[in-house]
Amino acid sequence: IHAHTCYKYKYIVIEPTRIGDETAHWITVGNCLHETAMLAGTACLFTPLALPLDYSHYISLPAGVLSLACCTLYGISWQFDPCCKYQVEYAYKLSRLPLHTLTSSTPVVLVRKDDLHRKRLHNTIALAGLVYCVKKIYELYAV
Repeated sequence: IHAHTCYKYKYIVIEPTRIGDETAHWITVGNCLHETAMLAGTACLFTPLALPLDYSHYISLPAGVLSLACCTLYGISWQFDPCCKYQVEYAYKLSRLPLHTLTSSTPVVLVRKDDLHRKRLHNTIALAGLVYCVKKIYELYAV
């Protein structure tokens, strides 16, 4: 299957275990980057509300940088990868698929998911974190 035709399929079954495991690992790394960007960005934005302003930047600035770094790495590494449109689907959800016809007993099954809102959300949070960090660094060093 060519990368540009992958978007047409709701499910992709990968039978060679090694290739399936590598694909699942790559998707897991992308999910980890996405979740880290979200959590770190949220920490960056809400830490100043929870901690005294004199100390909050010790947490919020590194969290904002981490969020931006993860968001940037995700964008660079996964933007054009057809796998970013898919998530690993586990066997208990696959009763409708004819998996009994496969030659492998442990295929990796990918299901296409709409990730537009997910990407917009993590980009927005990372961008808001960047704005906060730039503003805070300016405040800290402009005085």
